[in-house]
Amino acid sequence: MEAENLLSRFHALKQKNLKLDMSRGKPSRAQLDLVSDILTALTDMDDCIVNGTDCRNYGELAGLSCAREYWADVLGCKPSQTFVGGNASLNLMHDVISRGYTHGLKDSPRPWCKEEKIKFLCPAPGYDRHFRITESFGFELIAVPMTPNGPDMDIVEELVKDETVKGIWCVPKFSNPQGYSYSDETVDRFANLKPAAPDFVIMWDNAYCVHEFDGEFQPFREIISLCEQAGRPNMVYEFASTSKITFPGAGISVLASSEENIAYWLKLAGVQTISYDKVNQLRHVRYLVDKEHTLDLMKKHAEIMGPKFEMVLKMLRAELTNRGIAHWHHPQGGYFVCVAAMPGTAKRTLQLCKELGVVLTPAGATYPYGVDPEDSMIRIAPSLPPIEELEQAMEVFCVSLKLAALEKYLGKTLDTNA
Repeated sequence: MEAENLLSRFHALKQKNLKLDMSRGKPSRAQLDLVSDILTALTDMDDCIVNGTDCRNYGELAGLSCAREYWADVLGCKPSQTFVGGNASLNLMHDVISRGYTHGLKDSPRPWCKEEKIKFLCPAPGYDRHFRITESFGFELIAVPMTPNGPDMDIVEELVKDETVKGIWCVPKFSNPQGYSYSDETVDRFANLKPAAPDFVIMWDNAYCVHEFDGEFQPFREIISLCEQAGRPNMVYEFASTSKITFPGAGISVLASSEENIAYWLKLAGVQTISYDKVNQLRHVRYLVDKEHTLDLMKKHAEIMGPKFEMVLKMLRAELTNRGIAHWHHPQGGYFVCVAAMPGTAKRTLQLCKELGVVLTPAGATYPYGVDPEDSMIRIAPSLPPIEELEQAMEVFCVSLKLAALEKYLGKTLDTNA
């Protein structure tokens, strides 16, 4: 009876000929429209002069002073500890790994390319683009289990005793994809790590530092000063951007670290570029002003994002609660909902979704090398579709997940083409 009901719903959904893409956490048209007045933040030539610097010209490699002050305000560090880049913080993350490989980091005894083996820790499930960076350089990726308080720090502290372990990826607030925020204890344990490698680096991707959509802003511990207090000031590189604040394709990003690291970074970056787009940096500072004003803007984003996440969670609760085939975390910010399906059913669930015209992040993408050992984790990105389409997509997802679980229970594949 259950099989007949699910197949009936599956065929009815198939008749709708849906074409919905929820594979990435893209802001919606409504969010982009919300901030489109940033395009008029600079209105004449005089607006391009700031503190005697013409931002249309060469120079200011570390970024405009006002842009460095803005990011220091948002992150809670010093302006001298920041480097302001272009629209993608991912580019800065790649450059840190690349320069570690070709030149070594500030405390490296030698460039990483001279090492016989390099290992990198990857809390999983995590962000696939992080993992692909270090994989592209031939590093051995080691998965570290995630907990509701962050990576399992007992495992991390043990693994860093190996001097070939050179770093770890982190999304400390509203982690991608589960939406967990690291506990104060976890942050403290990161700052007090005693890795064997002198150039071990914490890649602290604070992508969702101001991205609450459910409730008030949640202050978060500032990692750079904590590492300094622990005697390892050069151990952390922090990253953030305005990708989910203004325009993903035309924002500004930041790398923050110790002053010593920033000085070393400028020496290497100066070979690559003269400066990033300072006109856009100034446009953002004029528009976003400071952390307080940015948080006010993020409340408007939350008015768009919040109902979408509530729709996703409502559908999950209605369709899947108490069935023993899936569980999930209720995030309060970030851009994703992560569903842990019955082991062995994630790929089949996404295959069925695709048959019904709904594309989600590929199964396994949130694990190193794209391999989920349990074939369980599924990432849902609710931000892009209008809420009406999102409701249809979630019905597709829930029906597909239940069909995959039923097939697993029965030990056979059901005929969805009948």
